[in-house]
Amino acid sequence: MKALRYWKMTALVAATLMVASCSTVQNLLGRKSKKSQAVESEYVVPDTLQKDVFLQRVTNNAQSTRFITSKLKFSVEVGNRQMTLTGNLKMKRDDVIRLQLMAFGFVEAGRLEFTQEYVLIVDRINKQYLKVPYAQLDFFRHSGVDFNLLQSLFWNELFQPGKARLTEKNLKKFTTDTGVDNDVVISFENDVLSYRWLTEQETARIKMANVLYNNHLRGNYQLNWDYDDFKVSNRKMFPMKHKVTFSTPDNEIKLEMMLNYLGNDEDWEPRTVLSGKYRQMPVDEILRRFMSL
Repeated sequence: MKALRYWKMTALVAATLMVASCSTVQNLLGRKSKKSQAVESEYVVPDTLQKDVFLQRVTNNAQSTRFITSKLKFSVEVGNRQMTLTGNLKMKRDDVIRLQLMAFGFVEAGRLEFTQEYVLIVDRINKQYLKVPYAQLDFFRHSGVDFNLLQSLFWNELFQPGKARLTEKNLKKFTTDTGVDNDVVISFENDVLSYRWLTEQETARIKMANVLYNNHLRGNYQLNWDYDDFKVSNRKMFPMKHKVTFSTPDNEIKLEMMLNYLGNDEDWEPRTVLSGKYRQMPVDEILRRFMSL
């Protein structure tokens, strides 16, 4: 029962992180936090850093393999509540991102699946699921978050909303600032959102991705995606630790994924097929059940 309660809360938190704004949060992220403002004030426009060369080095760090798979430890923290589950991460480049969460260490209790066309959340225990296209979720539609952007976050890469690939022309729209501790801040902004990456100047490795949005009516929202513990995979470095912090005016949700190993397993079906025993779960029900915890 304890594991069952853990799964229910974890699934609801993860679901809420991805779609909660469908009724209460219509944009991702907000104005810079005081901490981020203090850190950013230390950066100055570089005199010697060759921007184009450095940005190309960053993009060259991207994985060339089509598949990344790993067992993982998945933890979530909301307020004073925290729980940890094991699971599996399976990703196929330009096709699917899948998180399988396990109960008792060997039984799949739930699944989060992102494809180019839809978001799928499966509750195996209660035989429920949510499957909707991105365009039907305000969270994704208004914030510019789509599959390509999510893939870049999971794969530790630069991104530009609406672009599946970053070309040399795209990179010219990015700016770079040098800072303390041998770091470089890469920035890209549009009319409503700001995107920043913290990178190492020596390795051109992305250490953090940050998205900020200021909604004058609803408040400020911020997403930090930190990367750590890099290991070699296919001659490229890949982060084994992903720490995600999602902040709203009222709440802060922290997710952490610790990968166990890096594999390139191709022997798995990239699409989840559910039997007729599962019932569609409306977004409002996810929110209601989460808020009642």
